Amino acid sequence: MPNVSVILERKFPQFNTVSPDHLVSDALYQMCAENVDYLIVMNGEKFVGILTEHDVTNKVLFANKPLNELKVQDFLNKNLPVASSNNSLAYCMQLLERHNARYLAIYDDFTFKGVVSANDLMHEMIANTDSEYGDISQDQEYSWVY
Repeated sequence: MPNVSVILERKFPQFNTVSPDHLVSDALYQMCAENVDYLIVMNGEKFVGILTEHDVTNKVLFANKPLNELKVQDFLNKNLPVASSNNSLAYCMQLLERHNARYLAIYDDFTFKGVVSANDLMHEMIANTDSEYGDISQDQEYSWVY
């Protein structure tokens, strides 16, 4: 079974980054423009956490301020499980399940390599099991009718 480095190679370089002192409104605009549901929060070269649409929607109700006055640092998620790029996809899926998380921070030694989502892991595992179970034929008849 392949390891997480396969996903990182496909995603590298990740440009969906933001600094902790940016406004949440700008970060949400960036997410929309880049068609992503999270941004990697970097302070210079140091990984700080991630900002997700889910985190913003959960916390914005309690902020009592407009989005153009709130900083990314107030909304970011610092509690990500950590994996290594040589860990297997199955191990990473188990790690996400154990921590009830959607994202993994990937490090090699103390060097930040990127973020991998549960969706990335699922797509990679499905791509690798196609050869085992066979592809679904496009010519297959379906039992339902539209």
